[in-house]
Amino acid sequence: MQFTYRQSRSGGDRSAKDCKICVVGAGAAGLITAHTLIQDGFRNVELVSRDTSAGGVWAADRVYPGLTINNVYGEFRFSPLPMPPPSNAKATGGRLSGEDMKRYMESFAANFLNGRIQYGKEVINIEVHVDQQNHRQWCITVEDTHDRGRQNLMYDKVVLCTGGCSEPTIPPSLSTTAANGAGFNGLVFHSSQFRERLEEVLATVDPKSAAKPGYVLVVGGGKSAQDTSAYLANQGRKVGIVFDTADAFVAAPIPLPGFIRKSRFLAILSPHMYLRTRLERFLHNTWLGSKIVHGFWSLLQRSSFDALSVPKHSPLRRAHSLFWGIRTNDEGVGRPDGFHALVNAGKIELIAPAKAVSYGEDGRTVLLNDGRSIETDAVILCTGYTSSWTKIFDKNTADELGLRRQTTESIALADKFEHVSLRSEQHFRYPATEAQASSIYRGLVPAKNILNRDFAINGAIFTTNNGYTFEVSAHWIASYFLGDTFLRLPSSTEEAIKNAERKSAWLRQRYPDMIAWVNQSYSSDIAFWSWPQLTDELLEDMGLPSMRSGGNWLTWPFKVIDLKEIENLGQERAALRLQQGVS
Repeated sequence: MQFTYRQSRSGGDRSAKDCKICVVGAGAAGLITAHTLIQDGFRNVELVSRDTSAGGVWAADRVYPGLTINNVYGEFRFSPLPMPPPSNAKATGGRLSGEDMKRYMESFAANFLNGRIQYGKEVINIEVHVDQQNHRQWCITVEDTHDRGRQNLMYDKVVLCTGGCSEPTIPPSLSTTAANGAGFNGLVFHSSQFRERLEEVLATVDPKSAAKPGYVLVVGGGKSAQDTSAYLANQGRKVGIVFDTADAFVAAPIPLPGFIRKSRFLAILSPHMYLRTRLERFLHNTWLGSKIVHGFWSLLQRSSFDALSVPKHSPLRRAHSLFWGIRTNDEGVGRPDGFHALVNAGKIELIAPAKAVSYGEDGRTVLLNDGRSIETDAVILCTGYTSSWTKIFDKNTADELGLRRQTTESIALADKFEHVSLRSEQHFRYPATEAQASSIYRGLVPAKNILNRDFAINGAIFTTNNGYTFEVSAHWIASYFLGDTFLRLPSSTEEAIKNAERKSAWLRQRYPDMIAWVNQSYSSDIAFWSWPQLTDELLEDMGLPSMRSGGNWLTWPFKVIDLKEIENLGQERAALRLQQGVS
């Protein structure tokens, strides 16, 4: 399906720079978005955050001991501010720690956004007000996290940067309410509270050296479950982790070189919606290429298990697919005190495949779906997060904006993609009716609202390179708000909706299980390994050169992608305005 595009009708309007903009959230996406808008000349930009410091998931109140970043060094930073190397690279396997990330985010906020962030302001509701002259304004109701006082803040434009890791998901049968109802005597809390409840856990659960050691049950098989289990095991506690399917991971005996891990190499082996190069068309549209692609990802998954000495029959090998999934951690080189090493040493008990379903009537146990019961003193629920958008938009506003998801039955799924590499037979757990379709154009603007130019989203694209993707997205949003004439947009609301529906059809075909798993505020688009192709499209939307890492016909897949490529995007866009006679 081909789409026609129109150029923006207004460009560089000086009055646009006087509008009042609210960036909701002071995490990574919020920080770089606010900075970019300010650099573009917007005078009245402020951020609101319920946290007490900058960073979002890396805010001071949320970073717990032992937390390490799930990305290689350099994938979670921005071009305006260099990032120091890991403070304890040997202990973290070359990864940045949570403390490193906290310091970087706080430094970014202090350097570029001093005085612009309202901390301790939880957003309760966002709605649009339209007066008799058809002037739109956004009313954001915030609640002070200390005195619970509420106030309404009025803005001309909003950028939603609340991300997908701020609202915990807790199964009702495992909640504190359920625990209290069953008379369970132990601690129960979500992993998002791990930092604030850590001392309580250590005081409640006696160490293995005690006459009667305690026990901690961690529910979940993802990164937070593994980090939490590892930290407690290193503190001398008996730990069990219960899960059905574990996260996949990438690991190697030595650090992968930049031309493999920081280039387009993995991106071109992961099919994108549009295959724009001969190499990608060969890999994903031919029988031989498809065999190479699946052979590579299978080999990488097996070699990663071997790199961390995961036994052949370990439940950890019951993991999500590196090719079909997005539940993947980059472990790099294993660490002696890391999760997998602790499992191999017998310091973490694997209770898998199984699911925790309820609390026993004896006040001491958690019941599993296979009939077993686990006696425990504390239960830590690493059960993920739900959409951060649900509670801040009422149904009418969500419908008006076009934020609400639709089931795939309601969109044109007849428009299939003929990627040979997607024909490999797989067993998927979720029926098509459970997959929800996003209606966010480019993952940045609700398609239904695209002509209003007063609402955008950053940080909702699921990707492995957050820094690069968020920064390019911030420039796209700034051009969108400015009305830059060079920004390529759909010719109508209907066109934008069709484009978003086509992307949803693609994601359903590309990640069949993951669409039913990932929450709405973290899946406006999914460009996991294929983030370079996505950012290329955003750059081309802005009339800017793409594939900036360079190289010739042979070397281009292996050229390291660096943030220096995009550090002058603001100046490049300003030059385009001058060419078009717009100041």
